[in-house]
Amino acid sequence: MLKYLAKRIGRSLITLVIILTIVFCLLRLMPIEGYFPNYEKMTPQQIQVGLEEMGLTDPLPVQIVRFFKDLLHGDLGTSRIYRANVAVTEILADKVPVSIKLGVFSMIVSLLIGIPMGALMARYKYRFFDKLGTMFIVCIQAIPAAVYFLYIQLYGTQILNVGLLFDINNPKYWILPVLSMSLNNIAFYGMWLRRYMVDESNKDYVKLAKAKGVSEGGVMFKHIFRNAFVPLAQYIPTAFLNTVIGSIYIESLYSVPGMGGLLVTVIKKHDNTMVQGIVLLYACVGVLGLMLGDVLMVILDPRISLGKKEGDR
Repeated sequence: MLKYLAKRIGRSLITLVIILTIVFCLLRLMPIEGYFPNYEKMTPQQIQVGLEEMGLTDPLPVQIVRFFKDLLHGDLGTSRIYRANVAVTEILADKVPVSIKLGVFSMIVSLLIGIPMGALMARYKYRFFDKLGTMFIVCIQAIPAAVYFLYIQLYGTQILNVGLLFDINNPKYWILPVLSMSLNNIAFYGMWLRRYMVDESNKDYVKLAKAKGVSEGGVMFKHIFRNAFVPLAQYIPTAFLNTVIGSIYIESLYSVPGMGGLLVTVIKKHDNTMVQGIVLLYACVGVLGLMLGDVLMVILDPRISLGKKEGDR
């Protein structure tokens, strides 16, 4: 297990280096307006001096090495346009906690609704509850998210008697963003858990348990659910961490002062340094989620050995 984790961490670091290098190079191809808040008022001489001070006139390999050296010291650079001369880490420190709180609430709602829904759909296969859950899943998957997000905002604000703009200090304003961010994960967990449980219910050990007189409900929730949940568990850390970072559209829709709205804003303003820092954060979240998913599978099912090759005993 430890050997496997060491390999995964090493590969993850290599992946992050490749991602950041590509993003760094692509951002250097962007217009230089992204480094100067008053670009239109600056003379060519002032622009040249500014580029030299930021080290942007150095060869690209030199810039990349300098970037990774600063990164190892926790320096993600300085925002030039979004908040002039403010460290990127300082800006993210204000935004990340809001997205974490919103994401945690959304993930809790997704798990509390999606997992029981999938289990009950499998338990009452082809009955009313299964058909109702299937209809919900089809609607979430088939209808563009932007459509039902807008309807939730339109009618939800009227029902809850809240404004369109997010108020971080009023609990009522958290309900609609949390609900909107939860819907896709609820449908995902419900759909896949039902599928895995239906597949497990056709296996021999289930038939044997029923032949021994174990009740259908006991077989369903004590045996089938436990085995069906294992392959689904690997996706939970990734979904959880991605949800914690926040939905770009949802946070922009409700003006939530979190990571999602920040990314949209800095892209529009061409603040290249901020974009670079946020991409780093998203990349770390994605890689960490994949690694935690494998670890969670091993914890839930000791039969899985990540450190052995297939066929080893």
